[in-house]
Amino acid sequence: MRLTLLYRDDDLVAVDKPPGLLVHRSRIADADAFALQALRDQLGRRVHTVHRLDRPTSGVLVFGLTAEAARRLSAQFQAQRVVKRYLAVVRGWPPAEGAIDRSLDDPEASAAGQRAPRAALTRYRRLATVELPVAVTRYPTSRYALMQVQPRSGRRHQIRRHFLHIRHPIIGDTSHGEGRHNRFFRERFGLHRLLLHAWQLSFTHPMSGLPLDLEAPLDAQWGRLLAELGWTGALTTP
Repeated sequence: MRLTLLYRDDDLVAVDKPPGLLVHRSRIADADAFALQALRDQLGRRVHTVHRLDRPTSGVLVFGLTAEAARRLSAQFQAQRVVKRYLAVVRGWPPAEGAIDRSLDDPEASAAGQRAPRAALTRYRRLATVELPVAVTRYPTSRYALMQVQPRSGRRHQIRRHFLHIRHPIIGDTSHGEGRHNRFFRERFGLHRLLLHAWQLSFTHPMSGLPLDLEAPLDAQWGRLLAELGWTGALTTP
């Protein structure tokens, strides 16, 4: 496996993680391929984990090429000084903009009685909507929206769980989504994936102190979907 490099210097490397790829080995998931291992083999050198993306989520993923750079950038993530922008397709039409302020627990830690729910905040903005003349559920039509999402914290499955909470689950989410709409997108658009993409990442370079803006372009599947739904011109860069 060769990962697409989005950025590289002496301290950091950013890749475009494809959906379905774990960031690193996990005792709760069975897999043979990992982004950390693949990138290490591709570059022929050690790389250091800075942050994570859920296995089904695609997009910008940053690693440190030195332990110090990774430590400093990880501290920015923990201090919520990194601006993260995602794109998502959800069921229904959420408000034009808003925030979801709901504490979330870590399912593994909670099961072991180790951690209480932690504060979590997700801001969002609606970019486009569509109403299709298809009765996926009991309604004669089905509504969907393209969202720009900005999580302020980094809890496990935060965006997915927050949008489920406001009853606008992300399409393709088999853990926190709605099966009938997921099935419709598989049959109608041939999409067997979570429609959540880590689009842009902005932070201060941990070593130079200069601002750094990274972006993972949407792949061909996303492009075809945007075209079919009439959303091609909906993306804007803040």
